[in-house]
Amino acid sequence: MTIADTISRQWHMLRMIPRAPRKATVQALRHQLKGEGFDTTDRTIQRDLVALSARFPLINDEDHKPFGWSWAPDARAFDLPGLSVSEAMTWTLAEQYVSNLLPASVVSALKPQFRAAHHRLDIEPHPRRGGSWLNKVRSVPPTQPLLPPKILDEVQAVVSEALFLERQVEIDYRRRGSASVETWRIHPLALVQRGSVLYLHCRIGDYLDARNLPLHRIRRALMLAGVAEPPPGHDMDAKAAHGIWHFGGGNALQVTLRFSREAGEHLFETPLAADQRIDEEGDSLIVRAVLADTPQLRWWLRGFGDGVEVLEPTELRREMSEVAARVVARYGDAA
Repeated sequence: MTIADTISRQWHMLRMIPRAPRKATVQALRHQLKGEGFDTTDRTIQRDLVALSARFPLINDEDHKPFGWSWAPDARAFDLPGLSVSEAMTWTLAEQYVSNLLPASVVSALKPQFRAAHHRLDIEPHPRRGGSWLNKVRSVPPTQPLLPPKILDEVQAVVSEALFLERQVEIDYRRRGSASVETWRIHPLALVQRGSVLYLHCRIGDYLDARNLPLHRIRRALMLAGVAEPPPGHDMDAKAAHGIWHFGGGNALQVTLRFSREAGEHLFETPLAADQRIDEEGDSLIVRAVLADTPQLRWWLRGFGDGVEVLEPTELRREMSEVAARVVARYGDAA
Protein backbone atom coordinates (compact mmCIF):
# COMPACT_ATOMS: atom_id res chain seq x y z
CA MET A 1 0.00 0.00 0.00
CA THR A 2 1.34 3.42 -0.99
CA ILE A 3 1.62 6.50 1.22
CA ALA A 4 -1.11 8.10 -0.92
CA ASP A 5 -3.45 5.18 -0.14
CA THR A 6 -2.78 5.54 3.59
CA ILE A 7 -3.38 9.29 3.54
CA SER A 8 -6.62 8.81 1.59
CA ARG A 9 -7.88 6.15 4.03
CA GLN A 10 -6.99 8.25 7.07
CA TRP A 11 -8.64 11.33 5.62
CA HIS A 12 -11.87 9.43 4.98
CA MET A 13 -11.69 8.03 8.50
CA LEU A 14 -11.29 11.49 10.05
CA ARG A 15 -14.49 12.59 8.31
CA MET A 16 -16.35 9.53 9.65
CA ILE A 17 -15.56 10.22 13.31
CA PRO A 18 -18.38 12.14 15.05
CA ARG A 19 -18.00 14.94 17.57
CA ALA A 20 -18.37 14.01 21.27
CA PRO A 21 -20.57 12.88 22.96
CA ARG A 22 -21.27 10.65 19.94
CA LYS A 23 -18.55 8.15 19.10
CA ALA A 24 -17.59 5.60 16.45
CA THR A 25 -16.29 2.13 17.21
CA VAL A 26 -13.35 0.65 15.32
CA GLN A 27 -15.69 -1.97 13.86
CA ALA A 28 -18.13 0.69 12.62
CA LEU A 29 -15.28 2.64 11.02
CA ARG A 30 -14.01 -0.50 9.28
CA HIS A 31 -17.50 -1.15 7.87
CA GLN A 32 -17.81 2.45 6.63
CA LEU A 33 -14.34 2.41 5.11
CA LYS A 34 -15.14 -0.81 3.27
CA GLY A 35 -18.13 0.96 1.74
CA GLU A 36 -15.73 3.64 0.48
CA GLY A 37 -13.43 1.03 -1.11
CA PHE A 38 -10.88 0.67 1.71
CA ASP A 39 -10.61 -2.98 2.78
CA THR A 40 -8.56 -2.92 5.99
CA THR A 41 -8.37 -4.51 9.44
CA ASP A 42 -9.40 -3.43 12.94
CA ARG A 43 -5.73 -3.46 13.96
CA THR A 44 -4.75 -1.07 11.16
CA ILE A 45 -7.59 1.29 12.01
CA GLN A 46 -6.66 1.27 15.70
CA ARG A 47 -3.03 2.03 14.78
CA ASP A 48 -4.17 4.87 12.49
CA LEU A 49 -6.39 6.36 15.22
CA VAL A 50 -3.57 6.38 17.77
CA ALA A 51 -1.27 8.09 15.27
CA LEU A 52 -3.89 10.61 14.20
CA SER A 53 -4.76 11.48 17.81
CA ALA A 54 -1.21 12.82 18.18
CA ARG A 55 -1.93 15.39 15.45
CA PHE A 56 -5.70 15.97 15.76
CA PRO A 57 -8.00 16.55 18.79
CA LEU A 58 -9.36 12.98 18.85
CA ILE A 59 -10.42 11.31 22.10
CA ASN A 60 -10.88 7.62 22.88
CA ASP A 61 -13.62 6.63 25.33
CA GLU A 62 -12.33 3.47 27.03
CA ASP A 63 -14.57 3.78 30.09
CA HIS A 64 -18.05 3.18 28.66
CA LYS A 65 -19.13 0.45 26.28
CA PRO A 66 -19.23 0.42 23.37
CA PHE A 67 -15.74 1.91 23.31
CA GLY A 68 -15.20 4.44 20.55
CA TRP A 69 -13.49 7.48 19.13
CA SER A 70 -14.75 11.06 18.87
CA TRP A 71 -13.61 14.51 17.92
CA ALA A 72 -13.15 16.61 21.06
CA PRO A 73 -16.24 18.75 21.78
CA ASP A 74 -14.31 21.99 21.18
CA ALA A 75 -12.33 20.81 18.16
CA ARG A 76 -12.22 23.34 15.32
CA ALA A 77 -14.14 22.32 12.22
CA PHE A 78 -12.04 21.71 9.14
CA ASP A 79 -12.48 20.22 5.70
CA LEU A 80 -11.11 20.32 2.17
CA PRO A 81 -11.56 22.49 0.23
CA GLY A 82 -11.40 25.37 2.72
CA LEU A 83 -14.19 27.84 3.24
CA SER A 84 -14.61 30.52 0.59
CA VAL A 85 -15.20 34.11 1.70
CA SER A 86 -18.89 33.89 0.78
CA GLU A 87 -19.30 30.63 2.73
CA ALA A 88 -17.53 32.13 5.75
CA MET A 89 -19.76 35.21 5.59
CA THR A 90 -22.83 32.95 5.48
CA TRP A 91 -21.68 31.09 8.60
CA THR A 92 -21.00 34.43 10.32
CA LEU A 93 -24.50 35.67 9.48
CA ALA A 94 -25.91 32.39 10.76
CA GLU A 95 -23.99 32.81 14.02
CA GLN A 96 -25.35 36.31 14.58
CA TYR A 97 -28.89 35.17 13.80
CA VAL A 98 -29.12 31.88 15.69
CA SER A 99 -27.24 33.10 18.76
CA ASN A 100 -30.34 35.12 19.65
CA LEU A 101 -32.74 32.32 18.81
CA LEU A 102 -31.29 28.90 19.55
CA PRO A 103 -30.64 27.42 22.98
CA ALA A 104 -27.06 27.68 24.24
CA SER A 105 -26.55 23.93 23.76
CA VAL A 106 -27.30 24.18 20.04
CA VAL A 107 -25.09 27.23 19.56
CA SER A 108 -22.30 25.42 21.40
CA ALA A 109 -22.48 22.52 18.93
CA LEU A 110 -22.02 24.95 16.03
CA LYS A 111 -19.07 26.82 17.54
CA PRO A 112 -16.43 24.88 15.56
CA GLN A 113 -18.04 26.01 12.29
CA PHE A 114 -18.30 29.57 13.57
CA ARG A 115 -14.64 29.59 14.60
CA ALA A 116 -13.60 28.27 11.19
CA ALA A 117 -15.58 31.06 9.52
CA HIS A 118 -14.00 33.70 11.79
CA HIS A 119 -10.53 32.37 11.02
CA ARG A 120 -11.19 32.45 7.27
CA LEU A 121 -12.39 36.06 7.36
CA ASP A 122 -9.61 37.17 9.71
CA ILE A 123 -6.90 36.01 7.29
CA GLU A 124 -8.58 37.50 4.21
CA PRO A 125 -6.32 40.30 2.90
CA HIS A 126 -8.05 43.68 2.83
CA PRO A 127 -7.46 45.75 -0.33
CA ARG A 128 -8.34 48.98 1.54
CA ARG A 129 -8.40 50.05 5.15
CA GLY A 130 -11.79 49.76 6.76
CA GLY A 131 -11.72 46.96 9.28
CA SER A 132 -12.30 43.22 9.28
CA TRP A 133 -14.95 41.39 7.28
CA LEU A 134 -16.48 40.53 10.66
CA ASN A 135 -17.31 44.20 11.19
CA LYS A 136 -19.20 44.31 7.90
CA VAL A 137 -21.67 41.47 8.44
CA ARG A 138 -24.77 41.80 10.62
CA SER A 139 -28.17 40.16 11.02
CA VAL A 140 -31.11 41.68 12.90
CA PRO A 141 -34.50 40.04 13.64
CA PRO A 142 -37.53 41.62 11.91
CA THR A 143 -39.67 41.29 15.06
CA GLN A 144 -39.33 42.16 18.73
CA PRO A 145 -36.46 39.92 19.93
CA LEU A 146 -37.09 37.58 22.86
CA LEU A 147 -34.48 35.77 24.93
CA PRO A 148 -34.62 31.99 24.35
CA PRO A 149 -35.80 29.76 27.23
CA LYS A 150 -33.26 27.49 28.89
CA ILE A 151 -33.14 23.92 27.55
CA LEU A 152 -31.45 21.21 29.57
CA ASP A 153 -28.28 20.13 27.76
CA GLU A 154 -28.90 16.44 28.48
CA VAL A 155 -32.44 16.68 27.07
CA GLN A 156 -31.14 18.38 23.92
CA ALA A 157 -28.52 15.66 23.46
CA VAL A 158 -30.92 12.73 23.92
CA VAL A 159 -33.63 14.19 21.67
CA SER A 160 -31.15 15.02 18.90
CA GLU A 161 -29.63 11.54 19.04
CA ALA A 162 -33.07 9.89 19.07
CA LEU A 163 -34.11 11.88 16.01
CA PHE A 164 -30.94 10.80 14.20
CA LEU A 165 -31.40 7.13 15.15
CA GLU A 166 -35.25 7.22 14.77
CA ARG A 167 -35.79 5.90 18.29
CA GLN A 168 -38.59 6.47 20.79
CA VAL A 169 -37.95 8.53 23.92
CA GLU A 170 -39.41 8.55 27.42
CA ILE A 171 -39.81 12.11 28.69
CA ASP A 172 -40.91 13.94 31.81
CA TYR A 173 -42.93 16.92 30.57
CA ARG A 174 -44.12 19.91 32.58
CA ARG A 175 -47.07 21.80 31.16
CA ARG A 176 -46.99 25.57 31.35
CA GLY A 177 -48.11 26.72 34.80
CA SER A 178 -48.01 23.20 36.26
CA ALA A 179 -45.88 22.27 39.26
CA SER A 180 -45.86 18.53 38.41
CA VAL A 181 -44.50 16.55 35.48
CA GLU A 182 -46.12 13.87 33.32
CA THR A 183 -44.19 10.91 31.95
CA TRP A 184 -44.85 10.07 28.28
CA ARG A 185 -43.42 7.75 25.67
CA ILE A 186 -43.01 9.72 22.44
CA HIS A 187 -42.04 9.24 18.80
CA PRO A 188 -39.75 12.19 17.85
CA LEU A 189 -40.38 13.37 14.29
CA ALA A 190 -38.69 16.77 13.92
CA LEU A 191 -37.19 19.76 15.67
CA VAL A 192 -38.68 23.09 14.59
CA GLN A 193 -37.23 26.48 15.50
CA ARG A 194 -39.98 29.11 15.77
CA GLY A 195 -38.68 32.46 16.90
CA SER A 196 -36.88 32.00 20.21
CA VAL A 197 -38.55 28.65 21.03
CA LEU A 198 -37.43 25.22 19.85
CA TYR A 199 -40.29 22.72 19.42
CA LEU A 200 -40.21 18.93 19.26
CA HIS A 201 -42.76 17.63 16.76
CA CYS A 202 -43.74 14.16 17.94
CA ARG A 203 -46.38 11.50 18.50
CA ILE A 204 -47.30 10.73 22.10
CA GLY A 205 -47.73 7.07 22.96
CA ASP A 206 -49.83 5.21 20.40
CA TYR A 207 -51.85 8.25 19.29
CA LEU A 208 -51.49 8.87 15.56
CA ASP A 209 -51.78 12.65 15.64
CA ALA A 210 -48.55 14.63 16.14
CA ARG A 211 -48.07 17.50 18.58
CA ASN A 212 -45.54 20.29 19.10
CA LEU A 213 -43.85 20.26 22.51
CA PRO A 214 -41.63 23.19 23.57
CA LEU A 215 -38.31 21.52 24.26
CA HIS A 216 -37.59 23.65 27.32
CA ARG A 217 -40.56 22.07 29.13
CA ILE A 218 -39.01 18.59 28.93
CA ARG A 219 -37.29 17.93 32.26
CA ARG A 220 -35.87 14.47 31.51
CA ALA A 221 -35.32 12.39 28.38
CA LEU A 222 -34.36 8.72 28.07
CA MET A 223 -33.82 7.03 24.71
CA LEU A 224 -35.73 3.76 24.29
CA ALA A 225 -35.16 0.73 22.08
CA GLY A 226 -38.44 1.10 20.16
CA VAL A 227 -38.44 2.57 16.66
CA ALA A 228 -40.03 6.01 16.25
CA GLU A 229 -42.93 5.63 13.82
CA PRO A 230 -44.35 8.66 11.95
CA PRO A 231 -48.14 8.86 11.47
CA PRO A 232 -49.59 7.72 8.12
CA GLY A 233 -48.97 10.22 5.34
CA HIS A 234 -46.50 12.24 7.42
CA ASP A 235 -45.17 15.12 5.26
CA MET A 236 -43.29 17.95 6.95
CA ASP A 237 -43.45 20.31 3.95
CA ALA A 238 -47.19 19.82 3.56
CA LYS A 239 -47.71 20.54 7.26
CA ALA A 240 -45.67 23.71 6.98
CA ALA A 241 -47.71 24.86 3.98
CA HIS A 242 -50.92 24.35 6.01
CA GLY A 243 -49.63 26.49 8.88
CA ILE A 244 -49.16 23.83 11.55
CA TRP A 245 -46.01 25.60 12.83
CA HIS A 246 -48.13 28.70 13.37
CA PHE A 247 -50.56 26.68 15.54
CA GLY A 248 -53.18 26.35 12.82
CA GLY A 249 -55.53 23.44 12.23
CA GLY A 250 -54.63 22.93 8.56
CA ASN A 251 -57.47 25.02 7.09
CA ALA A 252 -57.05 27.67 4.39
CA LEU A 253 -58.66 31.10 4.02
CA GLN A 254 -59.32 33.15 0.90
CA VAL A 255 -58.62 36.62 2.28
CA THR A 256 -59.17 40.09 0.87
CA LEU A 257 -57.33 42.87 2.72
CA ARG A 258 -57.30 46.64 2.28
CA PHE A 259 -53.90 48.11 3.18
CA SER A 260 -52.83 51.70 3.29
CA ARG A 261 -50.10 52.12 0.71
CA GLU A 262 -47.51 52.75 3.43
CA ALA A 263 -48.44 49.59 5.34
CA GLY A 264 -48.84 47.23 2.36
CA GLU A 265 -46.26 48.37 -0.17
CA HIS A 266 -43.71 45.80 1.03
CA LEU A 267 -46.02 43.04 -0.27
CA PHE A 268 -45.02 43.91 -3.84
CA GLU A 269 -41.52 42.61 -3.03
CA THR A 270 -42.35 40.03 -0.35
CA PRO A 271 -45.71 38.44 -1.28
CA LEU A 272 -47.97 36.71 1.22
CA ALA A 273 -48.40 33.72 -1.10
CA ALA A 274 -47.63 32.56 -4.63
CA ASP A 275 -51.23 33.35 -5.72
CA GLN A 276 -51.26 36.87 -4.23
CA ARG A 277 -52.92 39.63 -6.28
CA ILE A 278 -52.68 43.37 -5.58
CA ASP A 279 -55.04 45.96 -7.04
CA GLU A 280 -54.38 49.65 -6.49
CA GLU A 281 -57.32 51.84 -5.45
CA GLY A 282 -56.14 55.41 -4.88
CA ASP A 283 -54.03 55.42 -1.72
CA SER A 284 -55.13 51.86 -0.84
CA LEU A 285 -53.93 48.42 -1.92
CA ILE A 286 -56.44 45.55 -2.19
CA VAL A 287 -54.57 42.32 -1.51
CA ARG A 288 -56.07 38.91 -2.26
CA ALA A 289 -54.46 35.55 -1.40
CA VAL A 290 -55.13 32.09 -0.01
CA LEU A 291 -53.48 31.81 3.42
CA ALA A 292 -53.28 29.25 6.22
CA ASP A 293 -55.91 29.94 8.89
CA THR A 294 -53.68 30.43 11.92
CA PRO A 295 -53.33 32.56 15.05
CA GLN A 296 -50.11 33.86 13.49
CA LEU A 297 -52.12 35.43 10.68
CA ARG A 298 -54.24 37.30 13.22
CA TRP A 299 -51.19 38.47 15.20
CA TRP A 300 -49.62 39.72 11.98
CA LEU A 301 -52.74 41.63 10.96
CA ARG A 302 -53.10 43.26 14.40
CA GLY A 303 -49.54 44.49 14.14
CA PHE A 304 -50.57 46.91 11.35
CA GLY A 305 -53.12 48.67 13.54
CA ASP A 306 -55.29 50.91 11.37
CA GLY A 307 -53.04 50.25 8.36
CA VAL A 308 -55.08 47.21 7.31
CA GLU A 309 -58.77 46.31 7.06
CA VAL A 310 -60.04 42.76 6.58
CA LEU A 311 -62.72 42.76 3.88
CA GLU A 312 -63.16 38.99 3.55
CA PRO A 313 -63.88 36.46 4.92
CA THR A 314 -66.73 37.79 7.05
CA GLU A 315 -65.83 35.72 10.11
CA LEU A 316 -62.25 37.01 10.19
CA ARG A 317 -63.50 40.58 9.71
CA ARG A 318 -65.84 40.10 12.69
CA GLU A 319 -62.96 38.77 14.82
CA MET A 320 -60.78 41.77 13.99
CA SER A 321 -63.65 44.15 14.70
CA GLU A 322 -64.22 42.59 18.12
CA VAL A 323 -60.52 42.88 18.96
CA ALA A 324 -60.52 46.53 17.86
CA ALA A 325 -63.55 47.23 20.08
CA ARG A 326 -61.80 45.69 23.10
CA VAL A 327 -58.68 47.75 22.41
CA VAL A 328 -60.77 50.94 22.23
CA ALA A 329 -62.47 50.01 25.50
CA ARG A 330 -59.13 49.39 27.20
CA TYR A 331 -57.66 52.70 26.09
CA GLY A 332 -60.92 54.64 26.30
CA ASP A 333 -59.88 56.69 29.34
CA ALA A 334 -56.70 57.78 27.53
CA ALA A 335 -58.76 59.08 24.61
